[in-house]
Amino acid sequence: MSRIRKIEIQHFRCIQKLDWTPSAGINCLIGHGDSGKSTVLDAIDLCLGARRTVQFVDTDFYKLDVSRPIQISITIGELDDALKNLDAYGYYHRGFDIATGNLLSEPEAKAETVLTLRLRVGADLEPSWSLYSERAEAQNQTRNLNWVDRVMLAPTRLGASGEANLGWRKGSILNRISDENADASAILVSAARDARKAFGDTAKSQVSETLAVVKKAAGELGIPVGDVTAMLDANSMSLTSGTISLHDSDGVPLRSLGLGSTRLLIAGLQREAADQASIILVDEIEHGLEPHRIIRLISSLGAKEATPPLQVFLTTHSPVALRELSADQLYIIRRVTNRHEVRNVGSHDDMQSTVRACPEAFLAPSVIVCEGASEIGLIRGLDISRTENGRSSIMALGVTLADGHGKTTFRRANAFIALGYRTLILNDSDEKPDEEEEANFVHAGGLVLTWRNGNVLEKELFASLSDAAVKKLIEAAVDNVGDVGIDENIKSASGNALNLAKCRDSVTNETRLALGKAASANHKTRKASWFKSVTAMEQVGREVLAPDLATCDAKLRTIIEELFAWGNDGGKRD
Repeated sequence: MSRIRKIEIQHFRCIQKLDWTPSAGINCLIGHGDSGKSTVLDAIDLCLGARRTVQFVDTDFYKLDVSRPIQISITIGELDDALKNLDAYGYYHRGFDIATGNLLSEPEAKAETVLTLRLRVGADLEPSWSLYSERAEAQNQTRNLNWVDRVMLAPTRLGASGEANLGWRKGSILNRISDENADASAILVSAARDARKAFGDTAKSQVSETLAVVKKAAGELGIPVGDVTAMLDANSMSLTSGTISLHDSDGVPLRSLGLGSTRLLIAGLQREAADQASIILVDEIEHGLEPHRIIRLISSLGAKEATPPLQVFLTTHSPVALRELSADQLYIIRRVTNRHEVRNVGSHDDMQSTVRACPEAFLAPSVIVCEGASEIGLIRGLDISRTENGRSSIMALGVTLADGHGKTTFRRANAFIALGYRTLILNDSDEKPDEEEEANFVHAGGLVLTWRNGNVLEKELFASLSDAAVKKLIEAAVDNVGDVGIDENIKSASGNALNLAKCRDSVTNETRLALGKAASANHKTRKASWFKSVTAMEQVGREVLAPDLATCDAKLRTIIEELFAWGNDGGKRD
């Protein structure tokens, strides 16, 4: 039941330096594209995998700088008796303080005994694996793990193809479930001989002209070949146990299963072999799986169990996966100046509820936390309009939108900014937020944009749009609610002083106030509101506000321009 205690990576692909102490259970790496998630999994696989050699190229070096070697060090704890053997490995044993995550040069009474395996690749592109300890380095001593121990520690990787694990091939998970070994060599030799003879008899008629030409040419050259025939070449036939694989009841090989089924089956087999192989790597856990099967796979890996049966390193871009995992199983990886760091999501307040409510937001580098669905729809509509007019989409630049659900807006935003996300709040001003939460957010570098004069979004739009745009907004409301509903809302909001016909006829300060009040009636519950859905307000942003930005009130235009300028700045990351 070995566990990885520490991962240290230097000058490997996009990572200049990374030090990480993972958990003993589920470690789900999340972050925006090219943040280094898959690189970490590759580093583990290359260092611990049962390989005698690996082909490296210049692009494996950080910024193609081959003058500085790649170095990957993996420290292993929960060692079995073979790895604790003092005669074999005593000189390389180190200590690990589980409480602090610090490595010690020698084993100590209150520390766990660990081994560190190091992979090093220099400019010659030749990889070398060796155990590392400060004592051994001081004495210029080097050695590698015994091969049988390397095989035992090697992680299982669920990739795009898992068929190798559904047969008795070298390194297959089937060879770790038990000591049983299917040996088909004798049967295969006999079958090969029969097949060679049967094929030879058939081939004489199929390639007779070719055989005659070969015989004639050999005779003319004095080469004694006798009667030439075509037979199966025994040397080209694999006679190893690797030719044995799992089949279903109809005789169809299980390697023919779909990708999702293959991944689920291998994960289940890994559970059965956990005593011998306890580390598993899963890149893009959602690949090939429907949402309900993502949930099943996560469960089979032990995500819901108090005592983790496996140590799992996985990556994902799936909100479904994030919702299924607990906050303390999630780790955000990102570059900070000249190094990468990995932050545990669960170590911060309010994270679990934020993960459940806004999982998509954890998958992007920049987050706009909106007071509600209306603001989300408005920004989406404006963004669509920008792309239609040849401008950059802030979504494409790594900005995502999260629903703050009113009173929890600042709490959600503080959760994101604490984890290093660029965070902006677009907030209604009808209710003042908690002063401490707001102060913490601004102090941490967050930006707050608020509609003016205590307005909710609907009041802001009816107060600030041009006369022509106000009339378009009325018609959009009619499309959503209907003439009768809009007319009744206007009468109620104006004390029967106005109705729909009068508002359509003339746009005045009086009608703007009545329309804003009517549109936002029961604002918090969304009942009777005219645009309380993402889709409805997306249409407003795209078809009403965007075309009117040049002529609407300058203060509204400034808020929109500031928001999109902030979004565009998010695309200027390393």
